[in-house]
Amino acid sequence: MAGGDDHEQRPATRLVTSGRSGGFAGKVVNPPVWRASTHLYEDCADLNARKTRNEDGTFFYGRRGAPTQWALCEALTALEPGAVGTVLYPSGLAALVGALMVVLRSGDVLLVADNAYEPTRNAAMGLLKKFGIEHRFFDPLDHEAYQAAFCDRTRAVMLEVPGSLTMEVCDIPALARIARDKGAVSLLDNTWATSLGFPALERGCDIAITALTKHVGGHSDVMMGSASAGERWYRRLRLGAQQLGHVVSPDDAALVLRGLRTMGVRLNQQTDTALALAQWLDSRSEVAHVLSPLLPGTPDHALWQRDFNGGCGLFSFVLKGGDDAARCRLVDALELFGIGYSWGGFESLALPFDVEPVRSAMPWPKEGWGVEDRYAIRLSIGLEDKDDLIADLANGFAALNEG
Repeated sequence: MAGGDDHEQRPATRLVTSGRSGGFAGKVVNPPVWRASTHLYEDCADLNARKTRNEDGTFFYGRRGAPTQWALCEALTALEPGAVGTVLYPSGLAALVGALMVVLRSGDVLLVADNAYEPTRNAAMGLLKKFGIEHRFFDPLDHEAYQAAFCDRTRAVMLEVPGSLTMEVCDIPALARIARDKGAVSLLDNTWATSLGFPALERGCDIAITALTKHVGGHSDVMMGSASAGERWYRRLRLGAQQLGHVVSPDDAALVLRGLRTMGVRLNQQTDTALALAQWLDSRSEVAHVLSPLLPGTPDHALWQRDFNGGCGLFSFVLKGGDDAARCRLVDALELFGIGYSWGGFESLALPFDVEPVRSAMPWPKEGWGVEDRYAIRLSIGLEDKDDLIADLANGFAALNEG
């Protein structure tokens, strides 16, 4: 890798240089795609020696990866200050559940932020419950209630920032510190900002989890997840993933590694466009609330400024009154915004959502809002021109008002 030992490369440079060291890339810019299930040994002594060397860079068997996957792990680790290694999973949800299953065992209590990703909630209420793990949802904005939720069996805390769908920014350093003082492990779903925008381990978390499907892949054509950690948890995560049989294909690893190289410039543009659209939406009479920490004057903006190095193109807004039919008229009239799940790709998406079914501890509508202000839409901003996106949304509001 280029650069001297006396100068630490900045994140934008590490996006380009990381994962290209040693024999991973050789004399080409991009590491080759190594497709191999079987790895060969020189002799029986070599066979026996490699059994005890469970680490990236050591050929053993395809399930432990090969140079393409190792290059991606090296790059992701380099972008997460404090990490000693990264484990890959076939999806973001697999990373979340795989990490939780390593940390927890039967009889443990898991605290889950009430605004966490819905599949994370479902895993706590379903699969983990079947293994004898108790879950408790908590409001991450209420530190007193959060502390009261701990007991002597609390082993882990599952956090997300900003909150899924509703975009609240909680005080992650404070929540992680409380967890550590209580003897619990803090895991963070850091998909929204990635390690570029929020260095999770530096902010006090033990395990940083990212759905690489989103910003890192960046092209809506691959699914993958990762978990990065320091010395205490990395080896356990690695062994746990191997015992669960988690593996990603080298072709998918190459796609994610390709997307990683341009993630910084994409995030910058998407963040700028998202802020412009959030400000435009905030001026619309049909909009009751814009849910984006990027927007000055919102309840979450100060914490976002304090703790984050960047943002992304994902945010939500709540219609002023109305009903689901009106919301659907708006979304159905959009042409540049596709209707679909996921986010973080080069294309813009719009998704209507209802909050009540996925909340247990946080009120919706929020305190101080009108009871009719409940119909929300999530936007994922792509790389289109912001004025074209604003014009598309204007057509959507015209359709809404025709009803």
